[in-house]
Amino acid sequence: MKKYYIIIIALIVLAIITIRSGVYILDETQQTVVTQFGKPVGEPRTKPGLQFKVPFIQKVQFFDKRYLEWDGDPNQVPTKDKRFIHVDTYARWEITDPLQFYIRLRDERSAQSRLDDILDGETRIAVASHDLLEIVRSTNRKPEIVEEFMEVMEHLEDINVGRDVIEALILEKANLRTADLGIRILDFRFKRMSYVEEVRNRVYDRMISERNRIADQFRSEGQGEARKILGNKERDLAQIQSEAIREAEKIQGRADAEATNIYAAAVNRNRQTQELYYFMRTMESFEKALDEKTTLIITTNSEFYRYIQGVK
Repeated sequence: MKKYYIIIIALIVLAIITIRSGVYILDETQQTVVTQFGKPVGEPRTKPGLQFKVPFIQKVQFFDKRYLEWDGDPNQVPTKDKRFIHVDTYARWEITDPLQFYIRLRDERSAQSRLDDILDGETRIAVASHDLLEIVRSTNRKPEIVEEFMEVMEHLEDINVGRDVIEALILEKANLRTADLGIRILDFRFKRMSYVEEVRNRVYDRMISERNRIADQFRSEGQGEARKILGNKERDLAQIQSEAIREAEKIQGRADAEATNIYAAAVNRNRQTQELYYFMRTMESFEKALDEKTTLIITTNSEFYRYIQGVK
């Protein structure tokens, strides 16, 4: 009896193992290919949920359904105009046909290695086929600066292709080479581009020299403008001072005339006051004209004699 129990338990365990070997759950981020003795069997399975296979005989190969990352190695590449630059790139790709992917590449590691060959090769060809200016620029936009300073800025040459077009060209050609691999490259971009050390130092020297030239021209124009402003200031100041002096003299003249009129009007009010005024003015004139050594001879009809006679 005990022997039967052991057999039953063994059968139950075998059944559980068989069921577990023949059933698997497919996640929504995965897709699978079922193989039998190393060869694919049936169509790829991409629908998430409970899936079945022949126990022990068949195996399941899982592949990611999400977008995958490819990061290229920085390489030193010559451009068409013989400029050596370091180019660093990246891309995004996905598995579009799991069955073809398994047949040609087997796993993601092999796919990454194949993408290294394809994308690096297409990048070298594209960079070597275009000038540096077309690789680093995307459009022919003009710098946003003040119009009067445009003539002192270095001339920006127009481009015919541009970085965006070159990236699209690399992406298109790379996808043609991956069409039979069951994968599709979704996007390709230049992550970083820089000169090699020797070229970088020459470029920096040229940039410094150019900026110094622009700074000197700005400084010269600024000094000329400052002298112009200073000259205008001196001219305006002289004009203002001249007008102020002229206006002050006009005011002084009007004031003197007004004072004389007031003085004369006051004198004319009283004859005695008028006589006293004439007398005082005559005395003041003699005081200024005569001294102790002066001899004065007057006639009886002179104004001075008349005042002396009046005093007596």
